[in-house]
Amino acid sequence: MSSSFFAYLFRMRYIARWALMRNTRTENVEEHSYEVSVLAHALAVIGQQVYGKEVNPDRVATVALFHDAPEIITGDLPTPIKYFNPAIKSAYDQVEAVAQDKLLAMLPKELTGAYEPLVRGEDPQVGRYVKAADKLAAWLKCLDERKAGNGEFVQAERETLRALQDMEMEEVTWFLDHLGDSFGLTLDELG
Repeated sequence: MSSSFFAYLFRMRYIARWALMRNTRTENVEEHSYEVSVLAHALAVIGQQVYGKEVNPDRVATVALFHDAPEIITGDLPTPIKYFNPAIKSAYDQVEAVAQDKLLAMLPKELTGAYEPLVRGEDPQVGRYVKAADKLAAWLKCLDERKAGNGEFVQAERETLRALQDMEMEEVTWFLDHLGDSFGLTLDELG
């Protein structure tokens, strides 16, 4: 029996993000997942190396790679809609759970145990890093768009930065304080 799990994963590149916003450069779920994985790994390394926390950066990065996998089935529901009210959020959570079930059912039984915790993201400590990285990636997207002259992202940038600060996560603060400014530089300035 052939499994379509991985074939589905490779379709993340066809799912556009930021559907309600005019973009200077479109972003898809596949590239977003990569960016979130890199950022989640960095936040976990900061937690481990700077703050002495017991966290596995490799595990955090791997879960981050799969954090939006259900969107292959559900599509990317824009944040203003997803969080418009608790009833919509609850309904979306149920739809997402069904999508997770459908994806996992595509795996050969021998692999399900390895991929289920990645697709479901069940570890709260890991989930906190992934959520922070997801928000950080959104902030960086807003910053990129604003740098390209797209004023449509100005308010989103402010709100996303505020949401990052409201997380009260010292790893995020450290990242922003020590690494955040470099994202505002041009390639020549990064030199």
